[in-house]
Amino acid sequence: MAKTIMTVDDSASVRQMVAFTLKNAGYEVVEAVDGKDALAKLAGTKVNMIITDLNMPNMDGIEMIRNARAMAQYKFIPIILLTTESQNDKKKEGKKAGATGWIIKPFKPEQLLAVVKKVLK
Repeated sequence: MAKTIMTVDDSASVRQMVAFTLKNAGYEVVEAVDGKDALAKLAGTKVNMIITDLNMPNMDGIEMIRNARAMAQYKFIPIILLTTESQNDKKKEGKKAGATGWIIKPFKPEQLLAVVKKVLK
């Protein structure tokens, strides 16, 4: 059975690119437009991994990660931040919230898939 990955980004073009890359590699994809949308969808869907943007309206990536980690079924799944931010303090904040890893935009599809394969066992 294919693993399901949620992609969370307020940019439709980024969501499309991530979804296209993942679907071509055989993954199922659930898309969310921001942290609030992601949490609502997580409540009714089982996902194996989350790839989220950091800066989004309504609820940012770090707040969304904190909330997802509070849900028993998402306590230990890989969560990757995919963002233009590269400051160390932001990375520390992400890690403290529960992020598994960090990818800087723009990204190459093969780079994204390499990270997904590494953390999604």
